[in-house]
Amino acid sequence: MSAAYLILLLLSLLGVALLDRRWRLFVWRAPVTAVMVLVSGVAFFVLWDLFGIANGHFRQADGPWQLGVLLAPELPIEEPVFLLLLCWSAMLLWCAAVRLLERRQR
Repeated sequence: MSAAYLILLLLSLLGVALLDRRWRLFVWRAPVTAVMVLVSGVAFFVLWDLFGIANGHFRQADGPWQLGVLLAPELPIEEPVFLLLLCWSAMLLWCAAVRLLERRQR
């Protein structure tokens, strides 16, 4: 077991945060609203995962790159970090698209 996957996810989050800070797209534009959106998005997807696990649809795949720490049965510690990266990246893409469309219309 190693922490490679978790470290790469954290480095990716750092990259997303730096992009967000540079262009002030989401968190650096409206921090309170952004944190509420990110927390609710991650919570939704964690609940989705837990529902899928409870119904036997999702299983944890043991891999040499994972830390091996579980938050719940079949829910690795990397999952919420990945979901945060997913939600934040999606919101950055959305905010960037809106900004580009608004700039285009002017």
